[in-house]
Amino acid sequence: MKIVDIANEVYMELDQLSSLSVPAIAFWLRTNIGSLNTRINSSYSIDTDFEITPELGLKEKDILKKMYIVHFYDTQLRSSLGAASTDTWVEISSDGTSVRRVNKIQQSQTYQTAKKIELEELEKLIHAYKVDASSPIQVAGTDTTEGLYSRSSNYAREQE
Repeated sequence: MKIVDIANEVYMELDQLSSLSVPAIAFWLRTNIGSLNTRINSSYSIDTDFEITPELGLKEKDILKKMYIVHFYDTQLRSSLGAASTDTWVEISSDGTSVRRVNKIQQSQTYQTAKKIELEELEKLIHAYKVDASSPIQVAGTDTTEGLYSRSSNYAREQE
């Protein structure tokens, strides 16, 4: 799968915002493939045709997309916090007309909440991926022999 295909999916999922472009998302995805490798203990790379090798599975692709969405909300949060420090007014009224601006602090809180939710979902995806990919290192003992139980157990009392 090509990076640009994943970038296009992210672009569509974020409702085609005018502040975003598919090439910018693709660049971020390309430069952060190492972060994906670190998070899920894999060894993906980008070849000369901008394809990820070996082929990404659906779970890996979802994790990479979620990583970008967390980055997107982090960027939005930083820019709104920067604007909040310079905005000193929210509403101005004069001569029967008024102008009301979006409160940047409330906007920042909204971005903070969205980022927190996306980050929690990312951690859940990574945890589920690691659990699915793991296998026991060693199984010791014989698990197929029938055990002996004392007559004092609840099950033994119910059988009498």
